[in-house]
Amino acid sequence: MEIIHVSAECFPVAKAGGLGDVAGALPKYQNKLGHTAKVVMPMYRTKFLYQNEWELVHEGSQNSGSHYFNYSIIREKTNKLGFELYLVDINGLLDREKIYGYGDDTQRFLCFQIAVCDWMSRWTYKPDIVHCHDHQTGLIPFMLKNCFAFKHMADVPTVFTIHNAQYQGQFSWDKWNTLPSYDAYTWGGLDWNNAINPLASAVKCAWRVTTVSPSYLDELRYQAAGLENLMEYERGKCVGILNGIDADVWDPSKDSMIAKNYDEHDVKDGKRKNKKELCARFGLDPDKPLFTFIGRLVGEKAADVLPDAIRSSIYHHHGKVSFLILGSGEPDVEGRLEEVKDQFSGFVSTFIGYNESLSHLLYAGADFLLMPSRVEPCGLNQMYALRYGTVPMVRSTGGLKDTVRDFGEWQGFGIRFNNASVEDISYSVGRAVDLYYNKKDLYTWMRSYMMHIDHSWDASASEYIALYESVKV
Repeated sequence: MEIIHVSAECFPVAKAGGLGDVAGALPKYQNKLGHTAKVVMPMYRTKFLYQNEWELVHEGSQNSGSHYFNYSIIREKTNKLGFELYLVDINGLLDREKIYGYGDDTQRFLCFQIAVCDWMSRWTYKPDIVHCHDHQTGLIPFMLKNCFAFKHMADVPTVFTIHNAQYQGQFSWDKWNTLPSYDAYTWGGLDWNNAINPLASAVKCAWRVTTVSPSYLDELRYQAAGLENLMEYERGKCVGILNGIDADVWDPSKDSMIAKNYDEHDVKDGKRKNKKELCARFGLDPDKPLFTFIGRLVGEKAADVLPDAIRSSIYHHHGKVSFLILGSGEPDVEGRLEEVKDQFSGFVSTFIGYNESLSHLLYAGADFLLMPSRVEPCGLNQMYALRYGTVPMVRSTGGLKDTVRDFGEWQGFGIRFNNASVEDISYSVGRAVDLYYNKKDLYTWMRSYMMHIDHSWDASASEYIALYESVKV
């Protein structure tokens, strides 16, 4: 079976979040199952582009309304990622360093999708599945089904995965003519709340819709940023498939980015060595439990609660804790975290920005990973933490609820709480402190046990293949 994944991100080419990790791992594991999975994404000007060899495979032209554009498609020559990788270049639109954040993002990704559809429509054969990811590719199911130039592709099954329904890419109907010509009677496949909504369109038009965890699919029926009724109506074609992690990349026994490699048999000594390295670098006490937060400093992740939660935890637990924050996002949150760092020097440190190698060292050296997310469709950080023997402390939502069992339950190995609040976080830190200082045998067992849990892509990749088989023509 040939599967074409279309995504705005793909690790290690360009990554802003979990979408990049998924697009960089799922195709590799599907290929291991004997299929042919490929990835198509924009050609951003990243290090990966300049450090690898490419060949030109197609040149074409299309228009988006009055904007006529040429595009080219190149392929990475060696398949070094474990799958064929194709990049779409459109001068003036995709030839930029960042993935998102430009004023013309709507036009950028619309033209990207038009180019992908145009390219595929010119093949001498049809792929078995076109798998689109998030709203930046959400108009492809509609275009393949309804746009005159691509209608001979209407029988190609499309699958759409919602990685985060908070971002939908909607734009005004006064831009209706920026799409390729389509039958006017099908306009309803684009509309939601009197706007063209790519995410809603994909939910309506794709043959199957997936979410990145079963619990997130349930939550979207009552918390979907305005799409609740649509998710309920289309429930019959939706399925929740839990994301996996790339066990080759995230493996503490082979990870070249950490200070000392280890496995479940020497987790105590291995993590101690990595913790000492971290604490020496950031001026923290290695004898105290080390709590870390890794991710975007935005409201969705409840990062705005962190500064006060850290203060409260240090006061209430008499300074027996250390915190190390890695991330970037809202300037106000960044500034408040820096204030906490200055106020509690020796107890708190921060790294504002993103550093892939430091994130690996944090998973290996920290004792607890804090994830108080208000919204977490799946979450990968908690799976990385489990793989590295770091106890996840998570709010009971989305994929966090599906992957972490509280240590108060039978064979529990994590800490769960209900609210993204200072009180719940501080209370959970107290439970972690008690576990660290007073329940050492249980703590040692938890770290070894969690490292045995298999969250690799093997099972999830098979679930996707079964889903494709159910719709394949």
